[in-house]
Amino acid sequence: MAKTGASNDPPPAGAPEQRFQEQNQEKSAERGVARGHVDRSIRHALLTGRFIPGKAVTLRGLAAELGVSPMPVREVIQRLAAENALSIRASGRVQVPDMTPARFDEILRARLLLEPELASRALPALGKADAKDLEDIDTQMDASIASGDAEGYMRLNHAFHFRIYSAARSTVLLPLVESLWLQFAPFMRTVYGRLGTAVLVDHHKEAIAAIRQRNGEALTAAIAADIQDGMDFIEQA
Repeated sequence: MAKTGASNDPPPAGAPEQRFQEQNQEKSAERGVARGHVDRSIRHALLTGRFIPGKAVTLRGLAAELGVSPMPVREVIQRLAAENALSIRASGRVQVPDMTPARFDEILRARLLLEPELASRALPALGKADAKDLEDIDTQMDASIASGDAEGYMRLNHAFHFRIYSAARSTVLLPLVESLWLQFAPFMRTVYGRLGTAVLVDHHKEAIAAIRQRNGEALTAAIAADIQDGMDFIEQA
């Protein structure tokens, strides 16, 4: 006689397979979260100059620093290598690609073509509140210059430009410009380290004034001048 409360019924058909699928979905979601964290962290490190040109790092070292397994780091590095932001050496080490004169010239020309165009497309969507936000960022940048905080300046400079560019809602131009910034930012950080932040000059106030005046020509001119001056620092260093 069966004990009270016990059941001899077989488990529902498909129950083990359902649990297996659920476990796979959970693992996939965890990998996605880890990969997103790694992608944001490494991109931020490139944009703020934490990757030093000429200095190679290991995948395991990056994984340990980010507190993840090497797998999501490898996936992100491969993606960034495809964007020419990083290169993978035969030894497996990772570093910023060398900046040759030809490569520098191409990046400069691409920035001068794409970024003023993005700013022009963004202008109709930018209003008084956006100009105020940009002014606040620029004030923080002035404080970074005064204190010699190169990394803070780079973070805020990126925030300033992409506060404008993202208003264009471009699915083509914006990713291209993001890729360009990943390629030149590490070298800009090296220049700031050598020359200091006191020598920095930007055209952000002109850009803010142009936004307030709804002057597209003045905005594109300010962005182009800002790019040219910034890239000149790299070329002359």
